[in-house]
Amino acid sequence: MRTVKLCISVVFLMVLAAGAPQLHAQPLEKLRLVYSAIAGSQASFWIPYEAGIFRKHGLDVELLYVSGGGRAAQVVQSGEVPIGTFTGGAVVNANLAGGDLVIIASSLNVFTFVVMAKPEIRRVEDLKGKKIGISRFGSATDFGLRFVEAQWPIKRQRDFAVMQMGGVTDILAALKTGAVDAGVINAELLARRDGFREVADISKMGLSFPTSSIVTTRSYIKRNENTVRKFVRAYADGVHYGKTQRTLSVQVMSKYMRNNDLALVNDLYDLYIIQHIPRIPRPAPEPVKTILDQMAETDPRVANLKPEQFIDGRFFAELEKDGFIQKLWK
Repeated sequence: MRTVKLCISVVFLMVLAAGAPQLHAQPLEKLRLVYSAIAGSQASFWIPYEAGIFRKHGLDVELLYVSGGGRAAQVVQSGEVPIGTFTGGAVVNANLAGGDLVIIASSLNVFTFVVMAKPEIRRVEDLKGKKIGISRFGSATDFGLRFVEAQWPIKRQRDFAVMQMGGVTDILAALKTGAVDAGVINAELLARRDGFREVADISKMGLSFPTSSIVTTRSYIKRNENTVRKFVRAYADGVHYGKTQRTLSVQVMSKYMRNNDLALVNDLYDLYIIQHIPRIPRPAPEPVKTILDQMAETDPRVANLKPEQFIDGRFFAELEKDGFIQKLWK
């Protein structure tokens, strides 16, 4: 009888032990994310997704691609996808139209774009009467072209046409087929290898610009603050992983950029992950100020706006207060 009781007790304990993880395990929370370009600036989403960093922080992420920052901004503003990475310029444009987009983290706060053209185009003046490709109006490529165009003797509409191509890879494809005569691309290494000529290097203009920001809506934060908190923690962890785990990160970039030239992808890893994506990707007002200053020249509504109106830094402030950032980089 004692043996039977002992067996029952052992079985009961085994059942409890087997059931304990199911009783206490936290189910992963589903979250959709959107990225807007096939470029190294978007790798800060790709890498934590592929490395399981989002799952580590309790998020079951679905990663979606929408070409162009303007379109990605519309998708996030609509609520179809709650968080995305695209240019901060689209955040300002959307809010001027009545939206409530807000930047919660940064990926790239510098221009990495170059205006590349057919070999026969040797100087800016040769672009007169030609077509220049961007991804979409309101995208980072559009803002980049506007900045460099301010220094040119020729202007859009009057002297050359600006064509929306979809994404940066589409711009490069259009340049190769002759659909456009020049294009604003951040795959400049690829273009140089194909024999195209550099007309203007926007990356050397020294501008602080939110080329790739991490964006959601204030209404989504209000309804799902803890989800955003999880995401920002995972994102910061993912940036650390990308900067410290080169081999896997290069493999991920190769996969998403659909490029098996590992020498080239390693160069792009150095350019984006090591050189330009900040170690602590907190949102910053200076890059947004660049946009406001440019837009204020033609839009009086922007004159009294402050960069801080487009930023929510609470989540990074929390990470720094509880020591998470310091532990990552110790």
